[in-house]
Amino acid sequence: MKKAEVVLIPLPAMGHIVALVEVARLLVQRDDRLSTTVFVMHPTFDPSTTKYAETLAVSTLPDRMRVINLPNLESITSATKGRHWLTCLIEGQKSHVKEYVSKIRTQYELNPDSPRLAGFIFDTFATGMKDVPNEFGVPWYVFSASGAAFIGSMLHLTALHDEQGVDLTELKNSEDELEIPCLANPIPAKLVPSLVFEKDSLTTFLEHARILTEARGILINTFLEFESYAINSLSDGETPPVYPVGPIVKHVGDGGDLRSDESNNYRDIMEWLDDQPPLSVMFLCFGSWGSFKEKQVKEIAIALEHSGYRFLWSLRKPSQNGKKQSPSDYEDFQGILPEGFLDRTAMIGKVIGWAPQVEILAHSAVGGFASHCGWNSTLESLRFGVPVATWPLYAEQQFNAFQMVIELGLAVEIKMEYWKDFYGDTEIIVSSDEILKAIKSVMEEDSEVRKKVKEMSRKSEKTLVDGGSSFSSLGRLIEDMTENMS
Repeated sequence: MKKAEVVLIPLPAMGHIVALVEVARLLVQRDDRLSTTVFVMHPTFDPSTTKYAETLAVSTLPDRMRVINLPNLESITSATKGRHWLTCLIEGQKSHVKEYVSKIRTQYELNPDSPRLAGFIFDTFATGMKDVPNEFGVPWYVFSASGAAFIGSMLHLTALHDEQGVDLTELKNSEDELEIPCLANPIPAKLVPSLVFEKDSLTTFLEHARILTEARGILINTFLEFESYAINSLSDGETPPVYPVGPIVKHVGDGGDLRSDESNNYRDIMEWLDDQPPLSVMFLCFGSWGSFKEKQVKEIAIALEHSGYRFLWSLRKPSQNGKKQSPSDYEDFQGILPEGFLDRTAMIGKVIGWAPQVEILAHSAVGGFASHCGWNSTLESLRFGVPVATWPLYAEQQFNAFQMVIELGLAVEIKMEYWKDFYGDTEIIVSSDEILKAIKSVMEEDSEVRKKVKEMSRKSEKTLVDGGSSFSSLGRLIEDMTENMS
């Protein structure tokens, strides 16, 4: 095979960028004839993603792999509402990607030893860029940073809308249950991905679900042993070939995205964990967009204090005045926490801002994880054998929580029907009693859930090495891409 180039374009969100960068890393490590370029789009209103993307571009990457930051589009701000910011972002970046692809073509025509374009891999919600590979006559694939069941839900919900005329926005307040082919159990309608509940985001959801069927193949950040039922449900002869290539998680010790102040925090956190007994610490972290208002923070604090367990709590400050901005770190936790909480728990607990999540989950002291159930976090918890207490906030996280708790029995529930309103004042309050019950359940040493998670962790270690299911799937993908080079 001659040298081949693969272009990857993630959704401009932290977890999605991390996942597709790791796909690029896997490709170049697997085949020394492949090179990859990851184009990163990032909106100006998400400084944490922008920082990460900028650092990636100058960090040490494997040979034949590079990350290119596309220019900021100043016209896209936090005032660009709903689905329009992403559509505008993709449309505004097409010319830059076309220019790069043209250079690859020209280099190959001048020098046949240069890499030949093998194809594109788009994030599920970046497929609006498909015009570029179509114009150049090269195949394109979709990468799902969520699971196989999520892809199955996209296809099924779109069929309900398009073929049966179901108003999906009404599912938000429905008490019905849905039979979805990718799930073995019926799911409460209100737990399907929340993108379908609002008209603007529903339009985006349907557009991208329909585009899925045009792809040459679908890569999914999952593995056969974990989502066998959902993966098998997609082998229906109508869906493009599916390639489970996970679990793709950020590397432990990959601290290239740390600011200098964060590196000091990192050392402090890891040294504190080093002093704790094995499986003794309850870790709470709710993703790059996860935060709570004061009433809910106090309920969490009460539960942690009453539990008696050691804890490490990543507590972030919500964006102010309903702005579309990721949370920030508090300068002082005293004002948000119950009076005296930090003093009373000083011997067993630690409250932090930013958290090096992968390194924390990989630490032997951590015994449980209260999580928003983002897919990356779900896979990281499984990879390191840490059972999860599910507290979903938005997007497909309620669906993920249902899958982990009910479908697979790999997690316990804090509250699956929780919804986060980022732009309004309404907030459901989960009581300290509910939180305490889940903490006790997830920290139980000999629980059935802990045993199942440990077993899935062992399986996840094997799947990406030679002979593993995802290793074989990635090989089939590379073969398909390189056999059809333009």
